[in-house]
Amino acid sequence: MSERFAKKWESKREENSLINTVRSTVTPQQPLKPRLDFAVRKLELQINHLDQATERFTQKDRALFSKIVDAYSKHDTARANIYANELAEVRKMEKLVMNARLALDQVVLRMRTISEFGDLVSTLGPCIGVLRSVNVGLCGVMPEAENELGEIGNMLSGLMFDAGCSSGMSMNFNNVNEDASKILAEAATVAEQKVSANFPDLPPGMPTGSQSDKSKA
Repeated sequence: MSERFAKKWESKREENSLINTVRSTVTPQQPLKPRLDFAVRKLELQINHLDQATERFTQKDRALFSKIVDAYSKHDTARANIYANELAEVRKMEKLVMNARLALDQVVLRMRTISEFGDLVSTLGPCIGVLRSVNVGLCGVMPEAENELGEIGNMLSGLMFDAGCSSGMSMNFNNVNEDASKILAEAATVAEQKVSANFPDLPPGMPTGSQSDKSKA
């Protein structure tokens, strides 16, 4: 890590490039590390909100499953199917939220590994890619998270830009996209396993999430 970047990491640089001088005239730049720590705290807050959403979906899941069992016991197949379709949608959203939570958790873990000797630019690139993908996925389920995640993504983009200008580091976007895809794929796999392990299967003949999707196609 260059001495120039080290100064920018903990405190304001004494010397600025022309472009940063112009930017600082409008928005004075703060040290990188406090900005990174602030972004981590905001992400952790969003993870807590996703945990709360998951708990709400879990409670609704159990209530609907109980209604399906009750309808079956009364041989009310029509009502059981209505509840089963609703449950399939709940589980689909639940898996999406769980997927997002696991992905954000990976982002936070990676951001925490950044130190004054770390590679800020190459670490933040995939994290920003993950945030954008999670943001798109959550917009229809948790609209309130969309703006927050968008702001955090912009914050990290600013951090990455400033770090790149300070250190003269360049970025390989092919590697960034590949790393982001790996994080998202791992989160999706774990989310699928958790949903399968935590909730009982529907009775034979009841619609599942995939069947519900096909019926809408």
